[in-house]
Amino acid sequence: MQRGPSGYGLGGAPAYGGPSNAEESNDNLLDKIRPYTSKVEDALDNLSEPLKPYLPAIGRFLIVVTFLEDALRIIMQWSDQLLYLHDYRHIPYGLTHIFLIVNATAMMICSTFVIARKHSDYAVAGLMGVVVTQALGYGLIFDLNFFLRNLSVIGGLLMVLSDSWVRKTKAFAGLPQLDEKDRKMYFQLAGRVLLIFLFIGFVFTGQWSVWRVLVSLLGAGACVMVVVGFKAKFSATLLVVILSIFNLFVNNFWTLHEHHPHKDFAKYDFFQILSIVGGLLLLVNSGPGQFSIDEKKKVY
Repeated sequence: MQRGPSGYGLGGAPAYGGPSNAEESNDNLLDKIRPYTSKVEDALDNLSEPLKPYLPAIGRFLIVVTFLEDALRIIMQWSDQLLYLHDYRHIPYGLTHIFLIVNATAMMICSTFVIARKHSDYAVAGLMGVVVTQALGYGLIFDLNFFLRNLSVIGGLLMVLSDSWVRKTKAFAGLPQLDEKDRKMYFQLAGRVLLIFLFIGFVFTGQWSVWRVLVSLLGAGACVMVVVGFKAKFSATLLVVILSIFNLFVNNFWTLHEHHPHKDFAKYDFFQILSIVGGLLLLVNSGPGQFSIDEKKKVY
């Protein structure tokens, strides 16, 4: 609950009493950490200054790159895709063709709109529809790793909406409407929460090693900071670095032989992680929004 002047809630009713001991303890801990993270954040700001004007465009491109790659994969592997859908998913011929054509077309058109920052609401809705239909069509709806990764991709798409929301809104009679500022707040919150689900998938899949434990602990701390909105730009930057290094060393599909059985999987994972990195870059650019500890500190 946010507090207005004189300790009253936004609705005019008296807010709860003074902060509890636990709240004071948490605030003290955050206040101790803040000077160190602020120094790192300032250094990162100085280093990234030349890239700042281009971050939104880079972020939007990276978010949709997995959809563009998937559309190209459908075109290049047309016969294999039809065979899989018909023989293994038991989808009748004809429907398989429609399924692939609609998905490939939607991904190319909607991705182009996202990059161009045009009709973002319709483009994002179309790409979310692709995520759902592919999960059903390819039978991956109950695959935990696929589910968590695609939650993160959806989080990136929500960041696109919050970053470039269409200003003209349609009013529907009898339904409550949120203004642009309110919608951006809620979508920023939902976007940054969903973005971290990829890391949850990373923690629970794969073989454990000392390196993996260290990366998991470091990434988990950054994920918590992103969710609560504490030094979100710094923690999102840290996740960008971790995921980028992980992607280059683990999903290096370009080093595999053309007919290697894991080449397509590594390629798919590589571009999906790039999309989530794009969402994190938008978070770095726009900040965590009003539902965050960073913003709360500005109010007090």
